[in-house]
Amino acid sequence: MRALLPRSFLNLAWSNLAAQSAEQLSLAAAPLVAVLALGAGPGEVGLLAAAQTLPFLLASMPLGILADRMPRRRLMLWAEGLRAFSLFAMLAAFLSSALTIEWLALLGFLGAVGTVGFSVTAPALVPALVPREAFATANSRLELARSAAFTAGPAVAGSLVSWAGAAAAFTLAAVLSTSAIFLLLRLSEPLRPTPPKRHPLAEVREGASFVWHEPMLRPMLITGVIFNVSWFVLQAAYVPYAVRVLGMSAQTIGLTLAMFGAGMVAGAMLTSRVAAALPFGRAIQVGPVVSVLAALAMAATLMFPHAALAALSFVLFGAGPMVWTITSTTLRQSVTAGPMLGRVSAVFLTANAGARPIGAALGGLVGATYGESACLLVALAGFAIQACVILGSRVTSLRSLPVPAA
Repeated sequence: MRALLPRSFLNLAWSNLAAQSAEQLSLAAAPLVAVLALGAGPGEVGLLAAAQTLPFLLASMPLGILADRMPRRRLMLWAEGLRAFSLFAMLAAFLSSALTIEWLALLGFLGAVGTVGFSVTAPALVPALVPREAFATANSRLELARSAAFTAGPAVAGSLVSWAGAAAAFTLAAVLSTSAIFLLLRLSEPLRPTPPKRHPLAEVREGASFVWHEPMLRPMLITGVIFNVSWFVLQAAYVPYAVRVLGMSAQTIGLTLAMFGAGMVAGAMLTSRVAAALPFGRAIQVGPVVSVLAALAMAATLMFPHAALAALSFVLFGAGPMVWTITSTTLRQSVTAGPMLGRVSAVFLTANAGARPIGAALGGLVGATYGESACLLVALAGFAIQACVILGSRVTSLRSLPVPAA
């Protein structure tokens, strides 16, 4: 396996681990600091969450265009540099007692712009660093790092804030982000021809049109959007449902939610075996099908109200979609021409980000009107639909990766 992954990619993989860890630490530490140190209430925490997520909707396409116009390593350096700046600024403001909710939100917004730049560019860089047959292995490495950071980040941030104070959490995040920059400096990116300059809207239109008309990409985009709507319907209802219907304590709810991260790690580790054991089209469909099983397990708690079923559901929700993320990214890299990889990645990121507030709003509406239990059934229906979309698509016919795009 190591022979298939050259040193340049390994530098990218380690940089990704450091960057993802910095992101998860800061995402978890910021609301803790807002509540514990600044006395923030639900409104301020909501403002902070919006500031940390809005760049995924607003900045994905502009940064995708840049990823196709300029050296991708340079863009990642600027993106990670912006995140490091935001973290050091948070630390300085906190130590000088100048940190406010407004500053925390603004700096969180800037850091999230850096996250978007890194997230759009890294998948676009993979095909330039590794041979085609190693795409899935490389994507598994990147997603395993994200899963590990997602799982450990909140726990580490909570422990640091509790034991050593907020400064320790911001310091560690800033050090990790700086480490990601140094690792990127060691990465060698092959030269690419300079693309002709065109109007940005024409480039956006070209990327979106390619995704919509490509028979492999369109069903993946639709599947991802429906999945995200359904997932956020479920997320909006789960905690009140767990408290009011399942009678869980806060500790038990935390344990069930932690199973999602464990499932992500398991899925990232198993994807290579799944892809090797199944025709590639079937391997892509594993994630959406497992999501249906996960939703069924959660819906089963309506009849059998046990925390173990909820925990099983979150394990499956972590593992299945992780297989989907790795295999669908691999297919996207294979069918997309190199000069368009940044924009295509941005189209997927923008669509998925836009689906999340829709799902959260739908979950809130259904929950307020019909109760949290109804949200579980609405989510189950959504997960069933997204599985039907991908199962009925041309992706089913793939025995292996298609011929690379010209």
